[in-house]
Amino acid sequence: MPMSRKTVPATDMGWLARRSLKIGLLSFGGPAAQIALMHREFVEDGGKVSETRFLNALNYCMLLPGPEAQQLATYCGWIVAGVRGGLVSGLLFILPGALAMLAVSLLYVTLGSTGIVASLFYGIKAGVLAIVLQALLRLGRRALTSAGAWAIALAAFLALFLFDLPFPMVIVAAGLAGALGLAAPPRAEAELEAAPDADPAPTHSDGRARGGWRSGLGASLRTVAIALLLWGLPVALAALALSPRHVLIDIAGFFSTMAVVSFGGAYALLSYMAQVAVETQGWLAPGEMLDGLGLAETTPGPLILVTQFVGFLGGFRDPAPFDPLIAGTLAAAMTTWVTFAPSFLFVLAGAPHIDRIQQVRWLSRMLSAITAAVVGTILNLSLWFAINVLFREVGTLERAGLSAPLPVPASLDPWIAGLAGLAAVLLFVLKRGVAEVVLVTALAGVVLKLSGVAG
Repeated sequence: MPMSRKTVPATDMGWLARRSLKIGLLSFGGPAAQIALMHREFVEDGGKVSETRFLNALNYCMLLPGPEAQQLATYCGWIVAGVRGGLVSGLLFILPGALAMLAVSLLYVTLGSTGIVASLFYGIKAGVLAIVLQALLRLGRRALTSAGAWAIALAAFLALFLFDLPFPMVIVAAGLAGALGLAAPPRAEAELEAAPDADPAPTHSDGRARGGWRSGLGASLRTVAIALLLWGLPVALAALALSPRHVLIDIAGFFSTMAVVSFGGAYALLSYMAQVAVETQGWLAPGEMLDGLGLAETTPGPLILVTQFVGFLGGFRDPAPFDPLIAGTLAAAMTTWVTFAPSFLFVLAGAPHIDRIQQVRWLSRMLSAITAAVVGTILNLSLWFAINVLFREVGTLERAGLSAPLPVPASLDPWIAGLAGLAAVLLFVLKRGVAEVVLVTALAGVVLKLSGVAG
């Protein structure tokens, strides 16, 4: 069971808050860099979490939908100080990035029409294209290790790119196929056999052994009930105060759905967000989605905070009865709440059982199949972004049940293509960091635009 309020030393909570805020402020560079930072703070320097517990927690978070780095921060906080520690650590990991994204969203809508800002985003789009390609290649090398994995990835890509099927449907289908053993890559079984043994008797940080399965299950059920209530409370209040058809409710429903199918991180979700936010709801334009991703890449916190940018623009452009900036801020807050609340639920409810969950084979097979499908979704995202950024005119191919974007070759923008090539060289040849690549391409875009070279 989680530690009671009285058993958590004040020094532990203070230490945890300071470490968690430090991680939140320095969490640039995506999940790999963030996880490495947490390992240093909680395992190497802090000594509050053992190596085995940290790895088991990371494996569990990889099974879950949502941002694995934020979930790992929550779990590490839970080890140090129970449920309160998990809440403190998870919230402080998110808060700096959320405030930064809100600030840049406000600047985006107030200054975005100026020449200098438009020129910055011209280059940022090119940099982000290369970054998404890098994510595709990295995940592909890790996930596509068998013919079954390749088949799942290809099927996911075709379902999204040619048939325009909803992203949740693709992920659920892949997960079911993996769980049933119909298409799971064999690496799932191999990884499970090779996994390190769990700690024989997990304890709290004060050395007390945790309760048995039944007591832990009771605590988890209470956590689930409270978390579900809190997750839905702001949505219910907004529906009562405004209208069930208000844009805030639409935003809450969309991002709540996305939160529970968000396997594979922000890159996998962007094509689904584009499908709904751009094409169905009209909250933002295709190029603005790339702007948001560029902003998320250069601010601290999980990359999935790009959802906050999307929600902000949705509220800003449908503000009634509020001022547009207030409406955007409320929509951003609602988006962040419904996006991250499920992650706290999954971690805090599952934390007492993580060591047992590690041994569930069908979950491991399901994760492997979903990871393979995510490669296909990121390939779809890469093509969708490339078409909408590199070409000034894009049509739609609709034939025999197919629906796919079709660029007009003569509308290719050679300058932004050149910037994308520059970003690729910086990433793949010179091995520069993501933030540096975005900065270089943004400045190059300013030079090209303000000099009149790029129209």
